[in-house]
Amino acid sequence: MSEITYITHEDPVGREAENYIAMVDLEPFGFDGMCEQIWLSTRTDGGYEVACIPFRVYGMALGDVVELRDSRFVERVAGRSGRRVFRVFFVEPRPSDDSRHALKRAVQSGGFLSEWSGDRHVAVDVPESSDPSPLFRAVQHEIDAGTAFWEWGDSEPFRGRQSD
Repeated sequence: MSEITYITHEDPVGREAENYIAMVDLEPFGFDGMCEQIWLSTRTDGGYEVACIPFRVYGMALGDVVELRDSRFVERVAGRSGRRVFRVFFVEPRPSDDSRHALKRAVQSGGFLSEWSGDRHVAVDVPESSDPSPLFRAVQHEIDAGTAFWEWGDSEPFRGRQSD
């Protein structure tokens, strides 16, 4: 069996004194041999709520309620929070008009939450009532130039781990 690569969240936006970590198998999303560690907070009803902004999982966002299988893997999204995930990947080499700082300013000034995976991949939480257009404007010239790529995290439905 090949080694599994884990995508982790070093500074999840929903970090609390007590969190739970579960895995999402990324193979259904085209990332063979990879899992993303998802931070969860426990709910008073015994369920779990997503406490991070997913980097590679599709169909899941901050605040969604999830169900686990074998207490280790997210099996399904049981309730939606109404939030979306705006993701941007910046390619190398970086152009002289690097827009990462502009995006960070747009996140901060718009009151958005974000998490970075390294220094070239960012996931931004977009609440239901928010206007994401400042985020797009911050990176539009790089998207047009092909030095950055973006996607919505809900562009595909969530698909849980396949049975062993």
